[in-house]
Amino acid sequence: MPKLAVFPKAFMQELCKNGTMKLTEWIDLACGLEVEGLEWYAGFLEMADPSKWTGFRQEVETRGKCIPMLCCSPDFTHPDKAFRQKEIEKQLRWIEMTASLGGSYCRVLSGQRRPQLSTDEGIDLAAACIKACLPKARAMGITLILENHYKDDFWEYPEFAQKMDVFCRLVEQIDHPNFGVNFDPSNAFLAGEDPLELLYHVSDRVVTMHASDRYLIEGTVEDLRQEEEGSIGYARRLRHGEIGKGLNDYDAIFTELERVGFDGWISIEDGVEGMDQLERSVHFLRKKIAEYWPEFQ
Repeated sequence: MPKLAVFPKAFMQELCKNGTMKLTEWIDLACGLEVEGLEWYAGFLEMADPSKWTGFRQEVETRGKCIPMLCCSPDFTHPDKAFRQKEIEKQLRWIEMTASLGGSYCRVLSGQRRPQLSTDEGIDLAAACIKACLPKARAMGITLILENHYKDDFWEYPEFAQKMDVFCRLVEQIDHPNFGVNFDPSNAFLAGEDPLELLYHVSDRVVTMHASDRYLIEGTVEDLRQEEEGSIGYARRLRHGEIGKGLNDYDAIFTELERVGFDGWISIEDGVEGMDQLERSVHFLRKKIAEYWPEFQ
């Protein structure tokens, strides 16, 4: 049966930039929810000190939860080989971080969609870098999960493999037991595509999922894509909202995931309007899991 985790989407600046929120505070908030896990982020300010890693794991586990997933954002499509090597080294460290936290899944991305980069070149660069990280992942019992991403909070350009055809080509390049897909249905909308179409292409490779719902504050998805190209930060037109009240068809999503035997982690990216909103999203997903995996209740 799928298990639920939560991600501190509402507190990224506080935890990663200005330090006005401590991880202990987030742990206290998250552990009050009906979830099994907390998804971690490699860029939390307090994670810069490796000596603290196991302490955070213990703090979470003493509350009856675990840290199953680490979210990180390697940039493997930079044209400079030395830059890419540094990104590989970062990813190898993040694999170690995942293991220290007691997790099993560590995110990878393709990299930024730089204007001068061709599709073939970008796929080759990203695939080569991910493959370079797989031996360590296997040795440490970690699965690398490639997300159909939109844009890291702190990137200039959107994700290179944002579009479905590019994402699927990259996934096909990597056949390894320690590699899978982290499916995020909301991100497909930002590529101007149907998340269900993407899911049907990769459902047999999906091992984890990000759950959210998205709303456009104004304009269209095409307006959003054109406006955000080359801008620092996240989408100004985009809003994360309460799960079950946005664009995603969770009945269709869970129908397909149940069909292929999915039993991984679903991490909730929500709560930007408060913890009450996040709690409602947890309740919605808990109810859906019970509906589509009743034999495990």
